[in-house]
Formats: sequence, structure tokens, C-alpha cells
Amino acid sequence: MTDIKFFDSAGVKIAYIDVPPKLEQGTAESAAPAVPPLEPILLIHGFASNIAMNWTAPGWVEVLRRAGYRVIAFDNRGHGHSAKLYDLADYGSPLMAEDARRLLDHLGIKRAHVMGYSMGARIAAFLAIAHPERVSRIVFGGLGINMVRGMAGTGPIAHALEAASIDDVTNPTARTFRAFAEQTKSDLKALAACIRSSRAKLAAEMIATIASPVLVAVGEHDVIGGSPDELAKLITGAKAFVIPGREHMKAVGDAAYKAEVLSFLKS
Repeated sequence: MTDIKFFDSAGVKIAYIDVPPKLEQGTAESAAPAVPPLEPILLIHGFASNIAMNWTAPGWVEVLRRAGYRVIAFDNRGHGHSAKLYDLADYGSPLMAEDARRLLDHLGIKRAHVMGYSMGARIAAFLAIAHPERVSRIVFGGLGINMVRGMAGTGPIAHALEAASIDDVTNPTARTFRAFAEQTKSDLKALAACIRSSRAKLAAEMIATIASPVLVAVGEHDVIGGSPDELAKLITGAKAFVIPGREHMKAVGDAAYKAEVLSFLKS
């Protein structure tokens, strides 16, 4: 995996990667590009995930850099290598969107494409609403109309994360999240605080203010994200894409999803 770097986001230590585009074979690293460089892309992972699980292992970083993009991704607060916080006030999508904005500031990037998956898509939406001048094209992955409706059942998930053992968790959905959090070796207490945190309402009227081109991509069998078509209808010019045959956890690295994103970014 690419070396992890860190920056200070208003007192919170945030881990990130910054991967340059892959040059054509035989091209010197110092050589001037023949064409203007593509805008960078910022990747924002989902709940209980991290850079490695959401973007590196599924091949996104390599696919995007081979397509000519500078790829930036970060571990959300409470996740991966970033600071672990346990106060509910330390979380929430609007606050986490500011981590994304400060990372762009830290790297001197004025404007970038943004792709978020699941919780990361919600964070990306708040970034686009609060700082529209910083966002070019946006991909909302793994989150459709439930971005507006909100996620039900966060209480059971928090309880599952706080349980002494996964064997004590009987709720199927909550158990899935606990198992994933264990797989990613996450700080369960920090994740519980994150999912319990007060979540600013994201109304349809707010979503409708997004002026950047938007792609909404959700798995065909994803019951967590909800309909991509219904969310796309709320945003002028947005495009919906159903990732065939996939559910929420299995859609991230899908080849059809990757192809659709690459086409959208260059359209």
C-alpha cells in the first residue's frame, strides 16, 4: 500500500494517501505532460472501512491512476490510521466533510472530483453543498435515496459494536456491521460514537442545490443504499447507475461500476 501521510485537521490527526497518476511506460517522471493533467480525485470511504479496504484492495487507486488521475484518499476520523475520538460531538457528516476540505487545502488543491461510498457519499454531498467551488464531478457510490431518508436502525448497530462479543449480536444487519468492523480491525468504541452521533438532516431541497455533475451508483440488491434513480431525480442532470447483481458490501470493487465511473469522469 502507498505510504500513509498525516495532516492536522483543526486539531484532529487525519491519515491520507496522495498517489500521482501513472505515466506511460518510458516517460520520465520529471518530463512535462503532453496534455494538461486531469483534475485530481478525492476518495471518501464508508463506515467502518478505511483507505485500504475501500479503495486500495478493490483496485480503485490503481485503476484511477492508470487512467491519469492523481488519487487522494483519507481515513475518516475514528477510522483506519486517523485519530480515534469518542465524543458524539466529534462526528457527523458536515464536520467530516470539513476534514475533506482541509485536506484539499493542505495539498493546495483548489478543485477535485470526489467519490464517496456509503457514509462517504453522504460526506461528499455535504462537501459539495458547503463548498461547491471545490468540487468538479461527484460520484455517490452505495447510497441512493436513503441519503435523504436517513439510515434507520443505527441504535442496534451501535449496540452491536459495543457488545462484548459478536456472538452476543442477534440482529442480522447489526451483526454484519460488527463483523465488518472486526475484519477492518477498527476501534469499536470510536465507531459506536460515530454512528450514534447526531446527523445533520440532508433534505431533498439541500441535495437539489448541488450543481456539479453527479453519478449515483448503487448495487442492484443494495437494501442499505436505496434507489439510485430516486436520488438522481432530485439533482438536475444527475445520472443513475444500477451495479448489476451486487449488494452493498460486494459492489465496491465491481468492474462495471469502475467502467461507469471512468466514463462519467471523462464525459
